[in-house]
Amino acid sequence: MGTQSLFGATRTVVAIRDWNCYESIRKKSIITTTFSAFSSSSSSTKRSSSLCCHRCSPLTTIASSSYSSMSYDKELAAAKKAATLAARLCQKVQKALLQSDVHSKSDKSPVTVADYGSQALVSLMLQRELPSEQFSLVAEEDSGDLRKESGQDTLKRITELVNDTLANEQSHSFSTLTTDDVLKAIDNGKSEGGSVGRHWVLDPIDGTKGFVRGDQYAIALALLHEGKVVLGVLACPNLPLATIGSNQQHSSSNEIGCLFFAKVGDGTYMQTLDGSTQTKVNVSAVDNPEEASFFESYEAAHSSHDLSSTIAEKLGVKAPPVRIDSQAKYGALSRGDGAIYLRFPNKGYREKIWDHAAGAIVVTEAGGIVSDAAGNPLDFSKGKFLDVDTGIIVTNQNLMPSLLKAVKESLNEKGSSL
Repeated sequence: MGTQSLFGATRTVVAIRDWNCYESIRKKSIITTTFSAFSSSSSSTKRSSSLCCHRCSPLTTIASSSYSSMSYDKELAAAKKAATLAARLCQKVQKALLQSDVHSKSDKSPVTVADYGSQALVSLMLQRELPSEQFSLVAEEDSGDLRKESGQDTLKRITELVNDTLANEQSHSFSTLTTDDVLKAIDNGKSEGGSVGRHWVLDPIDGTKGFVRGDQYAIALALLHEGKVVLGVLACPNLPLATIGSNQQHSSSNEIGCLFFAKVGDGTYMQTLDGSTQTKVNVSAVDNPEEASFFESYEAAHSSHDLSSTIAEKLGVKAPPVRIDSQAKYGALSRGDGAIYLRFPNKGYREKIWDHAAGAIVVTEAGGIVSDAAGNPLDFSKGKFLDVDTGIIVTNQNLMPSLLKAVKESLNEKGSSL
């Protein structure tokens, strides 16, 4: 099924609504949401007005000029180049995946040479493209396992892949990297992030299990500025350029490989991985839940499929869920493939910022909404983790009120049955 989300913005806008609109959803609280800055176009105006019901007083907005005054063009160009290069490495590895390319990290989740190689490439490219900026990277991988005796063969394989990929990059003349160079590039990702300064946020391969299966995965890269997501890039090498059907992960199109990118206040765009075509995308405008479809995680361990099913039933959603690995779901939602994304991980699980930062702004700038299960905006300013209420929901502005209501009712029923 499909969902869409809202977060990150050209400006930070606090919308304070008349409580009567959400009285049935949240008790005596003011709903505060972070929006993409609205342009003066009629389409933007229509989008923003749809957030209010007929009883609402006009939205009161408080705009922060600190983000709107910055273009981030240079940073976005660097991010697109880095993610595209990492995607090439990942495609090469997945095409001829060897058993020796996969081993287990200490948490037993699969990790491939492509995870490490992707992180090293992104780190190197961002520093090369933005040499004058202080570099801070919050990323999933570290070199601990690679520095062990048992990791030496893997490290050599990663170094070869990185050097081969860079050698084919026409716009840069990189000298041959040593294993120490690669280890250093990987470990640049040890930043803790936070609310001060700029921090790149990277998941070098989001959806590693999907990658190993030959299915969907994404290279997800975002930039935080003073704790706010200001740009995001999603490279999805296996996602079809055509719309995904409601009952399949793959379309009938033979063309695959998408790059989604968004910058605060500038909308969301999709292009081919080679950059030959580019188009602006928008989330689904569906307002009837019965006509909506939703996405959820492929792995049941990543999200409660039973809870999602209950919520869908309350909404009246008729289409079966579309289960896809990785933030490719966010990309598909940004172009309207679905209308809802539900993620309810096991109790005690803490979401990481790299699993949602890029996807959130891609959907938000396409006109969607991203929040936790209580309707709160996602807060990326507190370090590596997102402290969310129960789960994450993504949808368009038309469906959010009814979705929040269905989520609340379903969670209450689940709690009372325990």
